[in-house]
Amino acid sequence: MKLKDILLKLKEKFLRIDFHAVFERLQSNGKLLLMTVIATFVVMSLACLAVFSVNVKGPEQVLVPDVTGKKLTAALIEMQAKKLYPEIQLRYSETPGDEGTILEQNPSGGAIRKGFSHISLVVSRGVVIDHVENYIGENIDAVRMKLQTLFAGTAKPLIVIASPQYKADTAEAGTILEQDPPEGTSITDPVTVHFVVSRGPNFENTRVPDLLGNSVNDVLQQMARTRLVFDFTSHEAGPGENAGTVVREQTFEEELVPNYTHVAVEFAFPRQTLGGNVYGIFDAVLPAYPYSVQVKLAAKPEDGDAYTIVTFSHPGGAVTIPYAVPKGTDLILSVVSSAGETERKRITVR
Repeated sequence: MKLKDILLKLKEKFLRIDFHAVFERLQSNGKLLLMTVIATFVVMSLACLAVFSVNVKGPEQVLVPDVTGKKLTAALIEMQAKKLYPEIQLRYSETPGDEGTILEQNPSGGAIRKGFSHISLVVSRGVVIDHVENYIGENIDAVRMKLQTLFAGTAKPLIVIASPQYKADTAEAGTILEQDPPEGTSITDPVTVHFVVSRGPNFENTRVPDLLGNSVNDVLQQMARTRLVFDFTSHEAGPGENAGTVVREQTFEEELVPNYTHVAVEFAFPRQTLGGNVYGIFDAVLPAYPYSVQVKLAAKPEDGDAYTIVTFSHPGGAVTIPYAVPKGTDLILSVVSSAGETERKRITVR
């Protein structure tokens, strides 16, 4: 065999053996690489699962401290130590001197919550008013309404008005003349305020008007202009009497009489409706007032808008008012003050 042929055979054999080894080596390394990739994936999955578990578990649970009654600064320090977030709400309180104190909390002390939870704290912004104001010169009804509004919703108002003492004065009736304690008095506990209130001038007298022959409307106008208490009565008009007018009136020896003197006045009313109106006397009993109040009689027809029949001053007690209105009209008696109108009686004319 020639040398050339021998070399060719050796080369051919060498190459065949070498390629086979290389293939086996590659096959062995591929399995190792695959195992490495699988192992890496498993490790990463376990790591992700551990991180996820930690995040799901969240922060550890803590005991909510009871900070009710404590000052805000101390309460915030306790909340911070427990890794809790306070949410602050401000509210007026009823106790002088407790400004900045925790009034309420939610959840309450002793509850279990996760760290970084939100805790609601209601903090006192102090009392609505901390001193007695000057009420002299104001109307007592207006002051009452003001204080009621100021302390609305509180179980223990800080200012209470005692039963006023009334006296005659040139100031308008209901005006506060004196007060005790004086303006500027500090409020540390609920305070009872005593007022001296004007009854109005007691030296003024009134001229008694001549009402004989007057109609109901004429008499109503006189009621609005004078400070007298008219006690109205009526009877069915007889022969020679003008139906719907005054036929008798009390007389006095003196031309002038003291304010709110009672004057008896009698009407002769028609038996049936006259001019589409029903005639009558509206009567009611009011509380006895220390000074005169404004009294109003209003009418609300079945069809139409309400209107005022008369407004006049009255000291309280029995009230009588003549009327001439259509059948079915509602008559409403109210007492008018600076605080508004208070309905006292309502009837429907039949």
